[in-house]
Amino acid sequence: MKAGFGYLDELVPGIRWDAKYATGDNFTGAPVDGYLTNRIVGTTALCTALGRAHEQAASRGYGLLVWDGYRPQRAVDCFKRWSEQPEDGRTKQRHYPRIDRSELFARGYVAARSNHSRGSTVDLTLYALATGEPVRMGGGHDLMDPRSHHGARGTTPAEAANRERLCSLMESCGFARYACEWWHYTLKSEPYTDVYFDFPIT
Repeated sequence: MKAGFGYLDELVPGIRWDAKYATGDNFTGAPVDGYLTNRIVGTTALCTALGRAHEQAASRGYGLLVWDGYRPQRAVDCFKRWSEQPEDGRTKQRHYPRIDRSELFARGYVAARSNHSRGSTVDLTLYALATGEPVRMGGGHDLMDPRSHHGARGTTPAEAANRERLCSLMESCGFARYACEWWHYTLKSEPYTDVYFDFPIT
């Protein structure tokens, strides 16, 4: 582990996670290079801020479910290679139903230099503490579609309110939203602003 980084589950006890890229449950349909275990890693600054968000969410009856944090550069390179392969249709309907996989980078849904690789960006959602069920957001993680944009048309009032609830919570804890993905937030005071790390998550 790089100095200044830590495991989210150790630094924020009680937070839930499901590291999608360590499994086949992601837009590539397979575990991604660099994710050797189903754990979330981030800078200690990220984990501290998520701890505050975790506490605030609990006071409102919600928990945080984290899907991704630090992302090795080799994972981004894996995404690029995948985008250049012929379409097989396995994940298209769920993750990129209205565009070709070759367009994912050009349209900004995946970046050749991801701020995840700097260690202070997180993908997450809310779940209800009373039921343990994720709240409805009008689309799942890595749905690469205008429906995932903040303020998107087509969400129900309840889904729009849930997105705003998450956004308000994260922004109050020092995070900035990404306009195209309701689940994606970057710590405003991230410690590494121009370093893209490549150590694996083990």
